[in-house]
This record gives sequence, structure tokens and C-alpha cells, in this order.
Amino acid sequence: MSTAIGNTALAYARVWHLVDAKGMVLGRLGSQIAQTLMGKHKPIYDPASDCGDYVVVINAKHIEVSGRKREQKLYRHHTQYMGGLKEIPFDKLQEKNPSKIIEKAVSGMLPKNRLRKVRLERLLVFSDAEHPYAENIIKRYDTKIPLATQSIE
Repeated sequence: MSTAIGNTALAYARVWHLVDAKGMVLGRLGSQIAQTLMGKHKPIYDPASDCGDYVVVINAKHIEVSGRKREQKLYRHHTQYMGGLKEIPFDKLQEKNPSKIIEKAVSGMLPKNRLRKVRLERLLVFSDAEHPYAENIIKRYDTKIPLATQSIE
């Protein structure tokens, strides 16, 4: 069997995916976006290579969370000053910067290696439905992103 199977220009091409986050659960959406950014849905996937696609997420301010996370979830960061640990509740961050919620969720689901920052640069999150990448979009996922484990028939 040849080792060159799947090494075509189409397999290496970066496809633009559009995801509508309205009414979707944060964790499930984040894991599916992370798999698309890594390129696990492609036949040429290799953990050490960067073969993922672009993902444009719209309606980030309408994301849902399960359970009591809306009241209990905290986002922490440190200012690098003494006693500079800051905590922002989920509700306040969703009002102030809803795209940061999806970016942090996807960032936590990507492998912690040198490719993480490069992969996150291909994630474009918008709080509303308007975005400047309408002409680049090839695949639309208004209801859900297909899982990488599903076979293409």
C-alpha cells in the first residue's frame, strides 16, 4: 500500500467553517471546535503537524452552559502584582466580552504544545451574526459541528 494516500492538495487545503453558537452548550461546542482546529477530521492528521482549518464562530453572546455554571463559574487571571488574582463571573464576562468565553474554552481543550497559539489564531469569534469572512466560508454548521469520530460516507 502506498504511503502517499491522502497527500493531495485538497487534503492539505484549509477550509473555512462557520459555526452558529446560538443555543449551543459551551463544552460540547468547544471540544468540537478544538478537533477542527487540530485537523482530526482530515485523513492526513498528524499530532506534530498543523493541518487544521479555520473556524468562524458567530452569536457568541447566546452560548449556553449546563447546570448552575451561569452563577458559579469563575474565570481567574493574575495581574503579576502582589495579591493580583482577579476573578470574573461567567455572567459579567458574557456581558463584557462574550468571545473570550469561547476562546478560553477552546484553548483549554487544545494540546499544551507549541502549536496551540498557531491553532488559536485560526479561531475567529464574533459576538453577533455579522462577520467580515462571509466570502471565505465553505462549510456551515448552524445546528452542530459533526464529530470527528463520525465516518464520512
